[in-house]
Amino acid sequence: MADIDLKCKCGEVTGVATHITPRSGNRVVCCCSDCQAFAQFLGTEADTLDDAGGTELYQTSQSQVKIHTGHENLRSMRLTRTGLLRWYTSCCNTPVGNSMKASIPFFGIIHTFMDIKDKDKTLGDVRAYCQTQSATGQVDHPKAHPKFPLPIYFRIGRQLIFWKLQGKHKPSDFFDETGRPVAKPLIAKPLVANS
Repeated sequence: MADIDLKCKCGEVTGVATHITPRSGNRVVCCCSDCQAFAQFLGTEADTLDDAGGTELYQTSQSQVKIHTGHENLRSMRLTRTGLLRWYTSCCNTPVGNSMKASIPFFGIIHTFMDIKDKDKTLGDVRAYCQTQSATGQVDHPKAHPKFPLPIYFRIGRQLIFWKLQGKHKPSDFFDETGRPVAKPLIAKPLVANS
């Protein structure tokens, strides 16, 4: 079990992801057009996307992601009015992660926000390469899937139930006591090409 340091590119926003193990969450790469559009919106394609247009994430519970400094620099956006909340920093446009709503104990930390040396040891192997129908390059991974593989879908579902029963949707550094995002989401789809 490990605590992972979290840090934006310029170091203004820092935090920690607590009690992380290869079995406690999911390390995945998502090639969906929305993840690509998020990187495009921030102008961080070179840092965020791999050669196939994939974004690497570690999916964990919301309460395990703590922001220590730079709360005022957290921003959120959506590509549609009902889409995922996508978090980033206003200081240097570092992608932070994805969440749903306050009551759902889910947070997908984007690799650009993790200050970690040995990802394979700490996070485990990549469990799936998802949404490869939107990949922009060749995907050479044994667990590649054109959409979202059922084993991962069911695994996340079981984890969400378990995390909810444990109350791991709070405390949250991303939602206030009323369940509103701490930074009002920008609905950015009209600003993003090919999203």
